[in-house]
Parts: sequence; C-alpha cells; structure tokens
Amino acid sequence: MGKLWVGVDLHKGQFTCYVKGEKGAYRRFATNAAGYTAFLRMLEMFRANEQECEVAVESTGNARYFVTMVQRLGVQVRVINTLKFKVVNESVNKTDRHDAKTIAEFLAKDMLPEARLCGEKSEALRRLVKSRTMLVTTVVKLKNQVHGVALGYGLLVKGGKLNSLKGRAEVVAALGEVGGAVVVEPLVAAIEAMEAEVGRIEKKLDELTAGDRAVKILRSIPGTGPICATTVRAFLDDIKRFKSPKELCSYAGLAPWVQQSDQTVHYGRITKRGPSELRTALVQMALGMIKVRAESNNRLMVRYRQIKQRKGSGKAIIATARKLATIVWTLLTEDKDYDSAVMNNSKLFRLAQAMSEEALAKSTA
Repeated sequence: MGKLWVGVDLHKGQFTCYVKGEKGAYRRFATNAAGYTAFLRMLEMFRANEQECEVAVESTGNARYFVTMVQRLGVQVRVINTLKFKVVNESVNKTDRHDAKTIAEFLAKDMLPEARLCGEKSEALRRLVKSRTMLVTTVVKLKNQVHGVALGYGLLVKGGKLNSLKGRAEVVAALGEVGGAVVVEPLVAAIEAMEAEVGRIEKKLDELTAGDRAVKILRSIPGTGPICATTVRAFLDDIKRFKSPKELCSYAGLAPWVQQSDQTVHYGRITKRGPSELRTALVQMALGMIKVRAESNNRLMVRYRQIKQRKGSGKAIIATARKLATIVWTLLTEDKDYDSAVMNNSKLFRLAQAMSEEALAKSTA
C-alpha cells in the first residue's frame, strides 16, 4: 500500500516517534518492556496492512538495544551519526516531536548521515577497556593521595613503593608510628580492591580475545602489549570499514585540522576526534616500540629520532603513531604479522612515511 518512514527520538525514560505517511503520526512510548512491545506491535500492524516501513534513530547509549529488537522483527533500521546531523542538534525548535519528525523526513529523502554500530564482541571489549581505564585512573589518584598524606606527616614515599602489597604495608606501618595510619588505611584498602578488579577485567579480556587473529597481529608489533592490542582491536572492530589508512587516522583523531576559505588554507593540530582510547593506544604502541632496543635502527625509529630533533618529542611521537596506524591498517587488511625486515623495505613503510610527512607539514604550517 505504500512505504512508511519512522523517525525515533530516543531517550532514557521514553521515546517519541513520527510516522511519515500516516495520519495521527506522533506516538510516544516508555523505554521499558511494555513500551518496546507496544512499538513493535505498531510496526507489525504496518506490515499486516502490507505497508513497508523503515526506522531511523540517533546513536545513543541505548540505541543498540533498540536497534536489535527492531531488526529481529525484520525491519530495516538506520542509526544516525549525531555529529554530522546538525539539523536536530542546532534546531531552534528543539522538542521531541519536532526532532522525530525531522528524522523521519530526512529518512524519506535518504539524506541521513549514518553511523555504524560495532559488533557485540567489540562492544563488550570496549566496555571492559573503559572500565579498566576508569579503575586504573582512580588507583593513580588514590596513590597520589597517599603520597600527599605521607608528606604531610613528614615522610617521603618513593614512587614505586605503593605498587606492591609489601611496599604499601611498609608505608602504613611507617605512618602508624607518627599517627597517620588511620588516614591511609582506607586509601590503601581501596587501592588493593581496585587493583584486584583490574586483574579480573584483564583476565576477562584475555578470555574474550583468546584466538582472536586481529589481537595476534597487533601483538606481533614490537612494544605492543595485550591491553593496547585489545583496545585497538575493540575500537577498530572490523578493519574493512576503513577504505584506506587515511580514514583510520582520521577516525582515531590523528589527522590535522584543516580550514579552507577561498584560496587560503590553514592547518592546525590533530583533531582528537574519535575514540580517545584508540588514539591513546596507538600513541602507547609508538612509545612501546621506541623502548625496544632491537627496533632502534629500523626506519620507523630512525625517522622518529629525526623528527624529534627538528620538531620535539611530542610531534615526533604523534607522527610515529600515524605511521603505526598505517601499518596497523595494512597488517589487518592483509592478515599478516609484523616483520621488521619487510617493513623497512616495503611500499607500506613508504606510504606511512609519506602520510606522516604530509600531516606533519600541515600541522606546523
């Protein structure tokens, strides 16, 4: 009988939909079992009336759950890239009904910028990686607090003293002699509890990535540990979605800003768009390779030292991370392990070199 386009403005407590092509087009549902069931029944009613329908929803925290339910019904769902869909974000008439209607109208015209939801395994890895990062950051803050308390009691604690159970016990005992144990004992207990949780998360990450080919390839890169490899694998998801290494660098936020007007072009620092975890992991991979003595004379490290001498260590590390991103893209695309001898004499390295030089020149123009 015709096609219907359903725009959904999804929130935590409720969601509003607008059905383009139907009278009384606005509907509102609660984001609970009853609300989702009612929405799915509405879609089933459309199909029973031989009306084809398509749904669009913005990428939000609960979008995956919503999309999975609708797809199980056999209805096509488009997930909107909110960063590129400014019509809703910058609208002067910002209401749920108006947003849902705008989404439906753009869906009908096939003009929605789409986002891609990662696989369920990648989603689980991402959440675990983020949880681990949060815990590690909190542990560092707690250790700094212990250092501050100790200093207040006239004790200088060495940097690595709090990294072991024995060292922490010695610090507590020392502070006990001057009356400071009552202050640091809760902090030390929190540190130990969080480190135990970090260990459990790392064990779970190992279990989820056991036999994962992408992680194995990434681990073959000198200086890359299991956490960096898992983080890169989680946030890249499927390497095939990146048509070129430039797309990967842009996604990771390692590409420079570009502003062009008429014949004037300005280049700035790296965009830092995209997942910060992925960008951090690539930088840590570069730092890891720098520390590997066996790789100190490969062309990547030689070039790092040359850039460091001219531009400083910060820009040299970012340039090296860009080259590594190119190498990562090629290794995963071609399903090959890292080989220093091949890398130093291959088209791959020349491509990474050219991309890095171009980006470095733009960022300092």
